[in-house]
Amino acid sequence: MAVSAYVLIQTEVGKAAQVAEEVSAIDGVVSADDVTGPYDVIARAEADSVDDLGKMVVSRIQMIDGITRTLTCPVVNL
Repeated sequence: MAVSAYVLIQTEVGKAAQVAEEVSAIDGVVSADDVTGPYDVIARAEADSVDDLGKMVVSRIQMIDGITRTLTCPVVNL
């Protein structure tokens, strides 16, 4: 069973659209949209395990130029 999460992303001013485009190109990212509010981009990601999800966020998403902070919110099925 795949693990899903929403990744809330803060960016530098004026970088949200470019960041959303680059995030959406990453394998495992289902969607990435620029939004208004305290976060600039919200992405939905899927991976085979929590470890793989963490590696995707740290080694792929956080390395994108213009990202200042991320918050990963795993989806739970209650």
